[in-house]
Amino acid sequence: MEDDHSNGDINVETSKADRSVWLMKCPPIVSKAWQSSAASASASVDSPPVAKVVVSLDLLQPDDSSALQFTMEMAGSEIANMPKSYSLNMSKDFVPMGIFSESTQGRVAMEGKVEHKFDMKPHHANIEEYRKMCRERTNKSMVKNRQIQVINNDRGVHMRPMPGMMGLITSTSKDKKKPAPVKGSDVKRTRRDRGELEDIMFKLFERQPNWTLKQLVQETDQPAQFLKEILNELCVYNKRGTNQGTYELKPEYKKSVEDTGAEP
Repeated sequence: MEDDHSNGDINVETSKADRSVWLMKCPPIVSKAWQSSAASASASVDSPPVAKVVVSLDLLQPDDSSALQFTMEMAGSEIANMPKSYSLNMSKDFVPMGIFSESTQGRVAMEGKVEHKFDMKPHHANIEEYRKMCRERTNKSMVKNRQIQVINNDRGVHMRPMPGMMGLITSTSKDKKKPAPVKGSDVKRTRRDRGELEDIMFKLFERQPNWTLKQLVQETDQPAQFLKEILNELCVYNKRGTNQGTYELKPEYKKSVEDTGAEP
Protein backbone atom coordinates (compact mmCIF):
# COMPACT_ATOMS: atom_id res chain seq x y z
CA MET A 1 0.00 0.00 0.00
CA GLU A 2 2.77 2.46 0.92
CA ASP A 3 4.66 1.70 -2.29
CA ASP A 4 1.49 2.24 -4.35
CA HIS A 5 0.83 5.67 -2.83
CA SER A 6 4.46 6.69 -3.23
CA ASN A 7 4.21 5.98 -6.96
CA GLY A 8 1.00 8.01 -7.27
CA ASP A 9 -1.28 4.95 -7.60
CA ILE A 10 -4.77 5.06 -6.04
CA ASN A 11 -6.86 2.01 -5.13
CA VAL A 12 -10.47 2.26 -6.34
CA GLU A 13 -13.24 0.39 -4.54
CA THR A 14 -15.29 -1.44 -7.21
CA SER A 15 -17.73 -3.54 -5.16
CA LYS A 16 -20.65 -1.40 -6.44
CA ALA A 17 -19.39 -1.07 -10.02
CA ASP A 18 -22.28 -3.10 -11.49
CA ARG A 19 -25.01 -1.18 -9.64
CA SER A 20 -27.39 0.66 -11.99
CA VAL A 21 -27.84 4.39 -11.34
CA TRP A 22 -29.82 7.20 -12.99
CA LEU A 23 -28.27 10.42 -14.22
CA MET A 24 -30.68 13.36 -14.21
CA LYS A 25 -30.19 16.89 -15.50
CA CYS A 26 -32.34 19.26 -13.45
CA PRO A 27 -33.05 23.02 -13.56
CA PRO A 28 -30.93 25.22 -11.22
CA ILE A 29 -34.00 26.08 -9.11
CA VAL A 30 -34.51 22.38 -8.31
CA SER A 31 -30.84 21.91 -7.46
CA LYS A 32 -30.97 24.85 -5.04
CA ALA A 33 -34.09 23.46 -3.38
CA TRP A 34 -32.45 20.05 -2.86
CA GLN A 35 -29.25 21.59 -1.50
CA SER A 36 -31.30 23.63 0.95
CA SER A 37 -33.19 20.51 2.05
CA ALA A 38 -29.93 18.58 2.46
CA ALA A 39 -28.44 21.36 4.61
CA SER A 40 -31.49 21.45 6.90
CA ALA A 41 -31.70 17.66 7.06
CA SER A 42 -28.05 17.32 8.15
CA ALA A 43 -29.00 18.75 11.54
CA SER A 44 -31.76 16.17 12.09
CA VAL A 45 -31.68 12.41 12.45
CA ASP A 46 -34.36 11.60 9.87
CA SER A 47 -33.94 12.93 6.33
CA PRO A 48 -37.34 13.65 4.75
CA PRO A 49 -37.83 12.78 1.06
CA VAL A 50 -37.28 15.68 -1.35
CA ALA A 51 -39.27 14.20 -4.28
CA LYS A 52 -40.91 11.06 -5.60
CA VAL A 53 -40.79 9.54 -9.10
CA VAL A 54 -44.01 8.25 -10.68
CA VAL A 55 -43.68 5.67 -13.47
CA SER A 56 -46.58 5.18 -15.90
CA LEU A 57 -46.64 2.22 -18.27
CA ASP A 58 -48.97 0.69 -20.84
CA LEU A 59 -50.29 -2.60 -19.46
CA LEU A 60 -50.99 -3.80 -23.01
CA GLN A 61 -47.30 -3.37 -23.84
CA PRO A 62 -45.44 -3.98 -20.57
CA ASP A 63 -42.15 -4.83 -22.30
CA ASP A 64 -42.05 -1.71 -24.47
CA SER A 65 -39.63 0.70 -22.73
CA SER A 66 -40.62 3.54 -25.10
CA ALA A 67 -44.13 3.48 -23.61
CA LEU A 68 -42.81 4.29 -20.13
CA GLN A 69 -43.47 7.80 -18.83
CA PHE A 70 -41.66 9.28 -15.85
CA THR A 71 -42.79 12.25 -13.77
CA MET A 72 -41.37 13.70 -10.58
CA GLU A 73 -43.39 15.25 -7.77
CA MET A 74 -41.42 17.67 -5.58
CA ALA A 75 -41.90 17.75 -1.83
CA GLY A 76 -42.68 21.01 -0.02
CA SER A 77 -40.40 23.92 -0.97
CA GLU A 78 -40.10 27.48 0.32
CA ILE A 79 -39.17 28.86 -3.12
CA ALA A 80 -42.02 30.96 -4.51
CA ASN A 81 -43.67 29.89 -7.79
CA MET A 82 -41.49 26.79 -7.99
CA PRO A 83 -43.28 24.08 -10.05
CA LYS A 84 -44.16 20.96 -8.10
CA SER A 85 -44.47 18.53 -11.02
CA TYR A 86 -41.83 17.77 -13.68
CA SER A 87 -41.55 15.55 -16.73
CA LEU A 88 -38.50 13.28 -17.03
CA ASN A 89 -37.51 12.70 -20.65
CA MET A 90 -35.41 9.54 -20.85
CA SER A 91 -32.48 9.30 -23.27
CA LYS A 92 -31.14 5.99 -24.53
CA ASP A 93 -28.41 7.12 -26.89
CA PHE A 94 -25.59 8.38 -24.66
CA VAL A 95 -21.96 7.58 -24.00
CA PRO A 96 -21.46 4.88 -21.32
CA MET A 97 -20.68 6.58 -18.02
CA GLY A 98 -19.76 5.60 -14.47
CA ILE A 99 -20.26 7.38 -11.14
CA PHE A 100 -17.29 7.83 -8.79
CA SER A 101 -17.08 9.26 -5.27
CA GLU A 102 -14.24 10.43 -3.05
CA SER A 103 -14.42 10.62 0.74
CA THR A 104 -12.75 13.23 2.91
CA GLN A 105 -10.04 10.67 3.68
CA GLY A 106 -9.23 10.37 -0.04
CA ARG A 107 -10.96 7.02 -0.57
CA VAL A 108 -12.15 6.65 -4.17
CA ALA A 109 -15.02 4.30 -5.03
CA MET A 110 -17.11 3.51 -8.09
CA GLU A 111 -20.76 3.89 -7.13
CA GLY A 112 -22.26 2.36 -10.26
CA LYS A 113 -22.83 2.72 -13.99
CA VAL A 114 -25.39 5.01 -15.61
CA GLU A 115 -28.30 2.99 -16.93
CA HIS A 116 -30.77 5.80 -17.71
CA LYS A 117 -30.23 9.48 -18.44
CA PHE A 118 -33.07 11.96 -17.92
CA ASP A 119 -33.73 15.60 -18.80
CA MET A 120 -36.01 17.27 -16.28
CA LYS A 121 -38.42 20.06 -17.26
CA PRO A 122 -41.58 21.54 -15.72
CA HIS A 123 -44.77 19.61 -16.41
CA HIS A 124 -47.29 21.19 -18.79
CA ALA A 125 -49.68 21.82 -15.90
CA ASN A 126 -47.02 23.87 -14.08
CA ILE A 127 -45.46 25.68 -17.02
CA GLU A 128 -47.25 28.96 -16.24
CA GLU A 129 -45.80 28.98 -12.72
CA TYR A 130 -42.33 28.46 -14.15
CA ARG A 131 -42.83 31.28 -16.67
CA LYS A 132 -43.95 33.59 -13.88
CA MET A 133 -40.85 32.74 -11.88
CA CYS A 134 -38.62 33.45 -14.91
CA ARG A 135 -40.33 36.82 -15.43
CA GLU A 136 -39.85 37.78 -11.79
CA ARG A 137 -36.20 36.78 -11.90
CA THR A 138 -35.62 38.77 -15.09
CA ASN A 139 -37.36 41.87 -13.71
CA LYS A 140 -35.39 41.62 -10.48
CA SER A 141 -32.09 41.48 -12.35
CA MET A 142 -32.98 44.66 -14.27
CA VAL A 143 -33.27 46.72 -11.07
CA LYS A 144 -29.97 48.43 -10.25
CA ASN A 145 -29.41 49.18 -6.59
CA ARG A 146 -27.00 52.11 -6.30
CA GLN A 147 -25.49 53.07 -2.95
CA ILE A 148 -23.87 56.29 -1.79
CA GLN A 149 -21.22 56.07 0.92
CA VAL A 150 -20.36 59.15 2.99
CA ILE A 151 -16.67 59.58 3.88
CA ASN A 152 -16.30 60.57 7.53
CA ASN A 153 -12.87 62.16 6.97
CA ASP A 154 -14.02 65.30 5.16
CA ARG A 155 -10.47 66.72 5.03
CA GLY A 156 -9.56 64.17 2.39
CA VAL A 157 -6.25 63.11 3.94
CA HIS A 158 -6.38 59.67 2.32
CA MET A 159 -7.21 61.10 -1.12
CA ARG A 160 -4.34 63.61 -1.32
CA PRO A 161 -0.95 62.43 -2.66
CA MET A 162 1.77 62.14 -0.05
CA PRO A 163 4.73 64.60 -0.07
CA GLY A 164 7.18 63.76 -2.81
CA MET A 165 4.67 61.71 -4.80
CA MET A 166 3.75 64.45 -7.27
CA GLY A 167 7.16 64.56 -8.91
CA LEU A 168 7.42 60.79 -8.88
CA ILE A 169 4.05 60.35 -10.52
CA THR A 170 4.78 62.97 -13.17
CA SER A 171 8.16 61.53 -14.14
CA THR A 172 7.06 57.93 -14.24
CA SER A 173 3.87 58.68 -16.17
CA LYS A 174 5.86 60.31 -19.00
CA ASP A 175 8.47 57.58 -19.27
CA LYS A 176 6.07 54.70 -18.86
CA LYS A 177 5.24 53.00 -22.12
CA LYS A 178 1.70 52.07 -22.92
CA PRO A 179 1.09 48.33 -22.50
CA ALA A 180 0.58 46.39 -25.67
CA PRO A 181 -3.10 45.56 -26.26
CA VAL A 182 -3.99 42.03 -25.33
CA LYS A 183 -5.67 40.00 -28.02
CA GLY A 184 -9.18 38.76 -27.27
CA SER A 185 -8.13 35.12 -27.63
CA ASP A 186 -5.45 35.61 -24.92
CA VAL A 187 -7.88 36.97 -22.33
CA LYS A 188 -8.94 34.46 -19.70
CA ARG A 189 -12.65 35.00 -19.14
CA THR A 190 -14.11 34.60 -15.64
CA ARG A 191 -17.35 32.69 -15.21
CA ARG A 192 -20.33 34.61 -13.89
CA ASP A 193 -22.87 33.23 -11.46
CA ARG A 194 -25.10 30.79 -13.34
CA GLY A 195 -28.36 32.52 -12.39
CA GLU A 196 -26.95 35.95 -13.30
CA LEU A 197 -25.78 34.67 -16.69
CA GLU A 198 -29.22 33.17 -17.42
CA ASP A 199 -30.81 36.56 -16.76
CA ILE A 200 -28.35 38.21 -19.15
CA MET A 201 -29.17 35.62 -21.81
CA PHE A 202 -32.91 36.31 -21.48
CA LYS A 203 -32.23 40.04 -22.00
CA LEU A 204 -30.15 39.35 -25.11
CA PHE A 205 -32.91 37.23 -26.64
CA GLU A 206 -35.34 40.04 -25.92
CA ARG A 207 -33.17 42.22 -28.16
CA GLN A 208 -33.11 39.72 -31.05
CA PRO A 209 -34.42 36.14 -31.39
CA ASN A 210 -31.33 34.48 -32.93
CA TRP A 211 -27.67 34.58 -31.89
CA THR A 212 -24.52 32.74 -32.92
CA LEU A 213 -22.18 31.37 -30.28
CA LYS A 214 -19.47 33.83 -31.31
CA GLN A 215 -21.84 36.78 -30.87
CA LEU A 216 -22.92 35.58 -27.42
CA VAL A 217 -19.30 35.15 -26.32
CA GLN A 218 -18.61 38.76 -27.32
CA GLU A 219 -21.79 40.07 -25.66
CA THR A 220 -21.37 38.20 -22.35
CA ASP A 221 -17.55 37.93 -22.19
CA GLN A 222 -17.95 34.35 -20.95
CA PRO A 223 -16.05 31.14 -21.84
CA ALA A 224 -17.55 29.42 -24.88
CA GLN A 225 -17.82 26.03 -23.18
CA PHE A 226 -19.68 27.53 -20.20
CA LEU A 227 -22.05 29.33 -22.59
CA LYS A 228 -22.76 26.07 -24.41
CA GLU A 229 -23.91 24.48 -21.15
CA ILE A 230 -26.40 27.31 -20.60
CA LEU A 231 -27.50 27.30 -24.24
CA ASN A 232 -28.20 23.55 -24.18
CA GLU A 233 -30.66 24.18 -21.31
CA LEU A 234 -32.38 27.32 -22.61
CA CYS A 235 -32.13 27.14 -26.41
CA VAL A 236 -32.40 25.03 -29.52
CA TYR A 237 -29.71 25.03 -32.21
CA ASN A 238 -30.81 25.62 -35.81
CA LYS A 239 -28.93 23.15 -38.02
CA ARG A 240 -30.68 24.22 -41.23
CA GLY A 241 -32.94 26.89 -42.67
CA THR A 242 -32.59 30.65 -42.84
CA ASN A 243 -31.29 30.83 -39.24
CA GLN A 244 -28.75 28.03 -39.68
CA GLY A 245 -25.92 28.12 -37.16
CA THR A 246 -27.80 30.21 -34.57
CA TYR A 247 -29.47 29.59 -31.22
CA GLU A 248 -32.99 30.56 -30.25
CA LEU A 249 -34.95 30.11 -27.03
CA LYS A 250 -36.98 26.97 -26.41
CA PRO A 251 -40.76 27.53 -26.69
CA GLU A 252 -41.34 27.49 -22.92
CA TYR A 253 -38.68 30.18 -22.34
CA LYS A 254 -39.57 32.16 -25.47
CA LYS A 255 -43.12 32.69 -24.20
CA SER A 256 -41.69 33.92 -20.89
CA VAL A 257 -39.43 36.46 -22.60
CA GLU A 258 -42.26 37.69 -24.84
CA ASP A 259 -44.51 38.24 -21.83
CA THR A 260 -41.74 40.14 -20.07
CA GLY A 261 -41.23 42.42 -23.05
CA ALA A 262 -44.96 43.12 -23.29
CA GLU A 263 -45.16 44.37 -19.71
CA PRO A 264 -45.13 48.19 -19.37
